[in-house]
Amino acid sequence: MPVSSLIVTFSIPGCRSLKEKRSRIRTIIARLHREFNLSVAEIGHQDAWQFCTLGCAIISNDAVFNHQVLQKTSQFITSSWPDLELIDEKIETL
Repeated sequence: MPVSSLIVTFSIPGCRSLKEKRSRIRTIIARLHREFNLSVAEIGHQDAWQFCTLGCAIISNDAVFNHQVLQKTSQFITSSWPDLELIDEKIETL
């Protein structure tokens, strides 16, 4: 039973406070959960208002399916929020 994760780090230009960052991130997390049925959480840069690291996880019977869903998730983030600057992304399967 493969478990796959996507770790995405991006900058949030124009963000001026942690409150504003949390508001924007909360929207992204809810949308990813709803669209792709993923577990999503902010896992890094919690005290820096210009950067964010999100972790997404999926479990299924097929590692290829997991990888495809996580690739679509990454593409969805970059197309839905073009103001975010993608710094790094990494997909891993256990």
